[in-house]
Amino acid sequence: MIFTLIVQASPYQHQAPETALRFAKALLRQGHTLHRIFFYRDGVHNGSALVSSPRDEQNLPEQWQALAEEHDLDIVVCIAAAIRRGVLDATEAKRYERRGDNLHSAFELSGLGQLVEASLASDRVITFGG
Repeated sequence: MIFTLIVQASPYQHQAPETALRFAKALLRQGHTLHRIFFYRDGVHNGSALVSSPRDEQNLPEQWQALAEEHDLDIVVCIAAAIRRGVLDATEAKRYERRGDNLHSAFELSGLGQLVEASLASDRVITFGG
């Protein structure tokens, strides 16, 4: 089956991102396809390269990045939600005249059209958080 996941909670505010990560790993182990992982609302914070965790805690954004790189996954951060929350790539940082960017390179900024396309291309769309 082809799945799209929507993650709507920040990494340490809610259990949803960790649950979504475990679910994504289980899908891949079972041979399913992850068409896209779409980070929306506060979930965009999972794409920040600046999130730092204490050494005795897991770093969820780093784990999402590693999973995406290992499996060549399409992980998308909603551009409107990200800009509102200060999660910017280099292009948006320049456009909004900010000093720096903080979106990890494994993530892509894009609009809700990517979510619509993923929904059409997937057998199942599952939302975590909300």
